Amino acid sequence: MFSFFLASRFFGQANHHDGRKASAPAIRIATAGIAVGLAVMIISVCIVKGFQHEVVAKLTGFASHLEVLDRNSFGSPETYPVVTDAALMSKVKQAQGVTRVQRVSQKMGIFKTQNDFSGVVLKGIAGEYDLSFMQQCIVEGKLPAFRDDRSSNSIVISRTLADKLGLKVGDKVYSYFFSRTIKQRRFTVVAIYDTHMRQFDNTYVLTDLYTVNKLNGWATDQSSGLEVHLSSFDVLPDAQHWLVQHVGGTHDRLNRPYSVVSIHENPRTASVLSWLGLLDFNVMVILVIMVCLAGFTMVSGLLILILERTVTIGVLKALGASNARIRHTFLWFASFIVVRGMLIGNAIGLLLMFLQKQFGWVRLNPETYYIDVVPVELNVAWILGINVASLIVTMLALVLPSFLVSRVQPAKAIQFD
Repeated sequence: MFSFFLASRFFGQANHHDGRKASAPAIRIATAGIAVGLAVMIISVCIVKGFQHEVVAKLTGFASHLEVLDRNSFGSPETYPVVTDAALMSKVKQAQGVTRVQRVSQKMGIFKTQNDFSGVVLKGIAGEYDLSFMQQCIVEGKLPAFRDDRSSNSIVISRTLADKLGLKVGDKVYSYFFSRTIKQRRFTVVAIYDTHMRQFDNTYVLTDLYTVNKLNGWATDQSSGLEVHLSSFDVLPDAQHWLVQHVGGTHDRLNRPYSVVSIHENPRTASVLSWLGLLDFNVMVILVIMVCLAGFTMVSGLLILILERTVTIGVLKALGASNARIRHTFLWFASFIVVRGMLIGNAIGLLLMFLQKQFGWVRLNPETYYIDVVPVELNVAWILGINVASLIVTMLALVLPSFLVSRVQPAKAIQFD
């Protein structure tokens, strides 16, 4: 306790400007280094985790965590049908963490207006499809009730395709689909969506599952596959393993094989997830740099404090204080500075993140970053982990410089000016 008491006296004197020329600026610089470093770490983690969460939510909102389909569909411009009846859907729902299972059918075609044309993928969905994500992305119009028993000839088109083709809500558009013959359909645009995800917005148009199945010439119990949504990414490995064991490799009544594909393997989403994974590496680089900055400023500050209090160290040694006790005193002194810097850093970082989360002042270009505002995720576990790790690493970095007190000789130190 003597070391703690003495360190608190030193810290109090430094805060009241006891006349020392070097210690006060050194303490302020060290405090600022800790505060800035911790604030940057908190901001970096909150933004990157928020960004990853938002982009993944978009990917799983339009696509899914897992898909049950014929794997040959990935190597062909057209999808291969598989039977997705109630029995298969019920079996898929038995996997751990499955929250919903929905049928989808796809058909490639061309939309043509008087002035332009564009290749599209018509995505057919039915009544069990969860439209909550799409509802958030609607910028014009209103989502229809999608069916699997009749066609409404209604479509939901992306803002990208609508601008390219000069379409707006209420317009009619002719479409052409190719199989053995050319099939023509006229659709009505009832809503326009914008996910800011180019791999979806540049291609996909939503309509009834019945319409797409008719264009493909499929039976009512067939579709391109099932989209399987999970409660979280944490259960993805277990859910995929269960589905591979119980569904993958089996065949439907037409002897077509079922395959299970995760979002990490899907060509539409794999590249984006790989890119998001690289952001974790970038965060680690930032954390290492900031911890090194904080550690360097604290080591420099501690050396200045020890050199400036050489006389005090000499007197303490002359009175019988051991090197270990004096080292502990200066480590306690340094810990007070570190904790004060961390409190300031937390206050700055969390305040800025709270303001961004509430008001969204910092904007992004959605064409590049998929979202239009810098997202923030205030993850308590990550913030606590950063604080604990920063404190431990910084204090460990100060242990070696603290041994400088053992080189101080009382006879010379007391005469030190």
